[in-house]
Amino acid sequence: MKLTVFGATGGIGQEIVRQALASGHEVTAVVRDPARLTVTGTRLTVRRADLSDPEALRGAVAGRDAVLSGLGARSRADAGVTARLTRSVLAAMEAEKTRRLLVVSAAPLGPVPDGQALVDKAVLAIINNVLKDVYADLRVMESDLAASATDWTSVRPPKLTNKPGTGRYRKVVGGTPSRGRSLARADVAHAMLAMIDDPATVGQGVGVAY
Repeated sequence: MKLTVFGATGGIGQEIVRQALASGHEVTAVVRDPARLTVTGTRLTVRRADLSDPEALRGAVAGRDAVLSGLGARSRADAGVTARLTRSVLAAMEAEKTRRLLVVSAAPLGPVPDGQALVDKAVLAIINNVLKDVYADLRVMESDLAASATDWTSVRPPKLTNKPGTGRYRKVVGGTPSRGRSLARADVAHAMLAMIDDPATVGQGVGVAY
């Protein structure tokens, strides 16, 4: 497939690019600073672009089988950036009639699973308070996705780690895995690539966790 990856210099984005190339896909990585992309490959095209300008992104998404976004706030100070930049991606995709889009969101935006332990609920309440601006940003992004003409999927992992990927994790379409407390960035990337051709995930938030 021909794939475009936004946020390709981030932890999840670089994993998406690396795994996609290893699987034989053609990948266009859209970045602001090419020097930060450490992945290389003969089927990789790197495009430098202003991510806030939809017109500048149209060439990167035109004719692609799917677009995958690892865009996200690096800290609480960046709250607002995810929805703003994703809005540019959506505008470019709609202009080019590119349909399939998968993005990274977060587990707290999904429903609370049945049987959630009290300690998990307490921890979640603390996290939601600390990162409330970041999650508010993600909620705006997901609202924009739902209002768009794309075939979108919002992937919602819990706490992210830099551990090696395993390829073994739980996935709940429209829900949240119970007691799911962490997931390696490599496995988030694995899950996103695996969902590209899964019609059950279109128009859905998907919880993923160990």
